[in-house]
Amino acid sequence: MINRLFGEYAQQWLNSREVVEGTRKNYRISLNLYWMPALALLPLDNITSVMLRKIVGSTPWTSPGVKRSAIQRLITLFGTAVKDGLIIRNPAEAIELPAKTKKPIDPFTVAEANAIIAHLYSSLTHSMRIYAAYFEFAFYTGMRPSEMAALRWEEIDKENRVVNVCRIVADYKIEERTKTRNSRQVMLNSRALHAIEQAERVAKQRAKPSRRKQAESPFVFPPTKNFEFIQQASVTDKHFQAALTALNVRTRRQYNCRHTYATICLMSGMNPSFIANQLGHSVQMLLSTYARWINSSSDWHEIRKLEKNMACTNLPVHSDYH
Repeated sequence: MINRLFGEYAQQWLNSREVVEGTRKNYRISLNLYWMPALALLPLDNITSVMLRKIVGSTPWTSPGVKRSAIQRLITLFGTAVKDGLIIRNPAEAIELPAKTKKPIDPFTVAEANAIIAHLYSSLTHSMRIYAAYFEFAFYTGMRPSEMAALRWEEIDKENRVVNVCRIVADYKIEERTKTRNSRQVMLNSRALHAIEQAERVAKQRAKPSRRKQAESPFVFPPTKNFEFIQQASVTDKHFQAALTALNVRTRRQYNCRHTYATICLMSGMNPSFIANQLGHSVQMLLSTYARWINSSSDWHEIRKLEKNMACTNLPVHSDYH
């Protein structure tokens, strides 16, 4: 076998990965921060599971999620080295992974969502009203923030009431893909259409001769200053959090706008397959993520189906015990 150093191989492995630049950057940061200081100058076949456990045990991980990701990336790297015939076994596979944690799902009620939207429309003026339209659209389409930030007017079909979701903002850049790699069409309800109409009004205001400093934007929800498209969540979050404070609504991440739409749809008794398609989820992911919000009002209807089927069966005869 060729005696390759970990640092040399890790760089070659990273360069060969067919991933988007943002993912490559995350891999590079993880390798440089957690593994390269101790392993870079060691031959691959000298690295043992015991050695890796010591590194894991002595590292001040910022969270279980960060720890899990760093170990998973190392497992993948060594797995490729095994396939390349450089080592016989993967020493990272013996490291126990922390349990996978999910960010809490904490949707708003319909009343809260409507109050937030109304407050934004009433408190924001002129071009700033684009953020009110943004959050109305977020609450009533369930699109991901990264998808909304990259949404162009050419993807809006008002006549057929659909929007084509085909790109995202990632690492401050437009990526011609979605998170799941699959484009999809989201159907627009009346509230989503209202948000689009409000965004159109803002665009017309921006295009007036007196406002030429703000050029026409190809994006549906352009920020009011500096950039062509929304590059990071803080641009919209300051308006969102200000609305929650003003309304005395419990503070939550703006990503819960998406969760709100999903739970509203589920509690309305809509078809899970349809909802999953609209959100860009698998049905399994939808049901596992939002199980608590599946409409319980239909539960007794399901029990009645069982009772009807059992009606033709005989009740068991119980003996008296003395």
